[in-house]
Amino acid sequence: MSHVFPRHTHNPPPLAVRGEGVYLYDSQGKAYLDGSGGAAVSCLGHSDPDVIAAIREQVGRLAFAHTGFFTSEPAETLADRLIAHAPEGIERAYLVAGGSEAVEAALKLARQYFIEKGEPGRRRFIARRQSYHGNTLGALATGGNEWRRAPFAPMLAETTHISPCYEYRGRRPGESAEDYGLRVANELEEALERLGPETVIAFVAEPVVGATAGAVPPVKGYFRRIREICDRHGILLILDEVMCGMGRTGTFFACEQDDVRPDIVTVAKGLGAGYQPIGAMLCSGEIYETIRAGSGFFQHGHTYVGHPVACAAASVVVEKLTEGGLSARAKVMGERLAQALAEAFGEHPHVGDIRGRGLFRGLEIVEDRETKRPFPPERAVHKALKRAAFEAGLICYPMGGTIDGRQGDHILLAPPYILEDAHVDELVSKLKTAFDTVFG
Repeated sequence: MSHVFPRHTHNPPPLAVRGEGVYLYDSQGKAYLDGSGGAAVSCLGHSDPDVIAAIREQVGRLAFAHTGFFTSEPAETLADRLIAHAPEGIERAYLVAGGSEAVEAALKLARQYFIEKGEPGRRRFIARRQSYHGNTLGALATGGNEWRRAPFAPMLAETTHISPCYEYRGRRPGESAEDYGLRVANELEEALERLGPETVIAFVAEPVVGATAGAVPPVKGYFRRIREICDRHGILLILDEVMCGMGRTGTFFACEQDDVRPDIVTVAKGLGAGYQPIGAMLCSGEIYETIRAGSGFFQHGHTYVGHPVACAAASVVVEKLTEGGLSARAKVMGERLAQALAEAFGEHPHVGDIRGRGLFRGLEIVEDRETKRPFPPERAVHKALKRAAFEAGLICYPMGGTIDGRQGDHILLAPPYILEDAHVDELVSKLKTAFDTVFG
């Protein structure tokens, strides 16, 4: 009997024993095409020899040095590589152990920044409904998924949520895409005026919404307007690229495609490609200089921040994603995947929308295409599709509550960037098998 506390106590998972390329294998020898990279993590696939070699070498030289006493060569190298490719104005990297930690660090740094500027009255965040920013209490507070938030609501920091930029559901008949984007972006200004901008720290958003809504990209001009509003009212813009960053959408940082400059940006998942747990919170030089010129001390920290072995692994990953061309490959293979999905599911009676960027693609499942009516939540269509795909040998990432935390279903696809044409065909074929099983 296992003593592991699983994610779901009624449904223990099979035992994974090895990974190779785009496949994982269980203890019975069954192969699974990793069509979601776990949770958009395994961007390099499994068993990359260069990353494994870097981990072995670093463990043999220096396994751990607490950042209260030392920095390390791998941490310095990784920070240099991240900043070299970061958006304009981003100059410092705070290296953590995962995505929720990165977001938590971003929220705390943003608050401390205003304290050190002499504006301690800033205590609120604004974020978007149907966003997901992590499972620590601060990250959960900014996240806009009601199903996740509800049990812990009494413990969460004060956050106001506005509409997402969700064109498939939110754009009105006769409204242009740009006008729609401006309308929902302007909700930020309305919220600031209602709350008092002097009480707000930052606006937090995913450039491309991941797990909660299924690879929802913004419309053109949306983030340009968001940046204007943040600047007008003196609040920070925090972009959460934990899931959509690190080449996943076809550029190293997802926000590059919207020409938006964040004050703080968070990354994880693809940063370590699954080989080591790691994330990073990157901030502007102006924020860093405010702390340096003030207390000099960021009042935050975890034991494993800047872990040398994790940084050594991530440094190789970043090199492959940038100089190695894998972020660009994600764009090319993403277009190939999008085409294959459109051919297979573009007219499917229960697929309402196919969306995303790069190798970050979502299919929204509906009961009726014409009206966009979702399936009743009690049918749990996303769970049925996940089981059927897994049985067919495909790992994908379906979720429910796509529309409002309760209604709606989608499937998220985020395969490794080393995907080849034959793998695209296999992924789509196995997904069709799952649809046939569930819908007949």
